[in-house]
Amino acid sequence: MIRLLEARAISKFFGGLTALSEVSLTINKGEVYGLIGPNGAGKTTLFNVLTGAYVPDEGEFVFDGTELPTGKPHVVVEQGIARTFQNIRLFRDMTALENVMAGHHIRTRATIWGILTQNRRTREEERLTTERAFELLRYVGIEQFARTVSKNLSYGDQRRLEIARALATEPRLLALDEPAAGMNATETGRLRELIERIRADGTTVLLIEHDVKLVMGLCDRIAVLDFGKKIAEDVPAAVQRDPAVVEAYLGGGHHAQ
Repeated sequence: MIRLLEARAISKFFGGLTALSEVSLTINKGEVYGLIGPNGAGKTTLFNVLTGAYVPDEGEFVFDGTELPTGKPHVVVEQGIARTFQNIRLFRDMTALENVMAGHHIRTRATIWGILTQNRRTREEERLTTERAFELLRYVGIEQFARTVSKNLSYGDQRRLEIARALATEPRLLALDEPAAGMNATETGRLRELIERIRADGTTVLLIEHDVKLVMGLCDRIAVLDFGKKIAEDVPAAVQRDPAVVEAYLGGGHHAQ
């Protein structure tokens, strides 16, 4: 397997609270990697450190052989890591199409002068960006809502729109923070199909999710955090049987399916 992302002894402190304590993990190219744990375990904090929202107090990330900068979300996106959020963060008063186009801006090359003069190169880039945004809306299954203001979309479609916007940045690693939260069984099933398609099309996926059935059925490998520490990392079947995981997260009455 080819390593895509390495987290090396990542620690993060907030005052006297240890949110992450020397967390190390490796994500391989082409896999769906799950990150689970009880509330407050440090999962989203790890996402925030990885994507540049927080600066780690200790440790480093290496992405495709290069150390990632800390505290610089725009550079992280440029390097090829995109994310969604536990609480949806769309541009609520913009259409679905406009949201996806905004995500693609990191890959455009138009200058201020080009935008002001609307020269041929800028117009062509705008046309291609619009086409790509339509393609991504079709890819996630909501192309019929291209002209709909995002705040008027259903909850499940807003989730899919956020994924489309993240994909518009052309990531090599897509980090999804609880994408199934609030979804019903039908929506969750469609989400699983979408994530499987994203992986099949060459994008590696890092997934935080509380839906244990979804994680166990979808992920190639899983890491488990508890009180900011990694307590397990293995294939789903092994994680389900791990006594520390059963005690901390899955519950004493859980049995592998």
